[in-house]
Amino acid sequence: METIQLLSMSDLVKNPYQPRIVFDDKKLQELSDSIKENGVLQPIIVRKSPIIGYEILAGERRFRASQLAGLTEIPAIIRQLTDDEMMTLAILENLQRDDLTLLDEARSLQNLVTKQGLTHSQIAEKLGKSRPYVTNAIRILNLPQPILELIEAQKISQGHARLLLGLKTPEEQLFWAKRIEQEQLSVRALEKQLTKQSDERTIKSKDVFIKSAETDIAKTLGQPVTIKPQKIEIAYDTLEELNRLLLILTHK
Repeated sequence: METIQLLSMSDLVKNPYQPRIVFDDKKLQELSDSIKENGVLQPIIVRKSPIIGYEILAGERRFRASQLAGLTEIPAIIRQLTDDEMMTLAILENLQRDDLTLLDEARSLQNLVTKQGLTHSQIAEKLGKSRPYVTNAIRILNLPQPILELIEAQKISQGHARLLLGLKTPEEQLFWAKRIEQEQLSVRALEKQLTKQSDERTIKSKDVFIKSAETDIAKTLGQPVTIKPQKIEIAYDTLEELNRLLLILTHK
């Protein structure tokens, strides 16, 4: 049975496997003010450090806020955990929070893959998420570093990031990321712009194909050829040219 103990703040060290990088200063101060008024309502979870003191498994925000509040002790539950268990539980605990940033979540999921050897399906099962959710979250880390910095600064949302992942080159991704920042494009506006760009490219690609086909057919027939929607026009000036065309087309 787990018991709650009061531990000295000076005996606690931050979790070396903490996946969370960004802590919102404003929210941290709000929590600190609440702790000053009401105390720490939920104990943190720690393990005995193999070196000295205790390592925090869950509750680093409460620990930081308690420091701001000037507390000298904090309620804690002590667990016996290996390094692997510590890492996995720390990541899973953070992933179940609503305020984890997009990149912290992606890095946490990636750590479960690279450091713990879990598959995307195994992670999804542990978190109660779908396998595509896990895969798509990790894929965000494939974006160029300048875009990751914009995501960290909350200038690009998860919806933006997923649309950018659909682009073929880093150059395109960076171009549109800059437009998102400068023009404050919504996800919907970005989607419309990218759809328009894709349609224009498709039309251009078809135009190139049609021009090439017109040239090839004209060379074969020896007459000007125009390809239009659902029909091909072959120009001729004399009956002699028409007869020659008929012979070619009917193989006579």
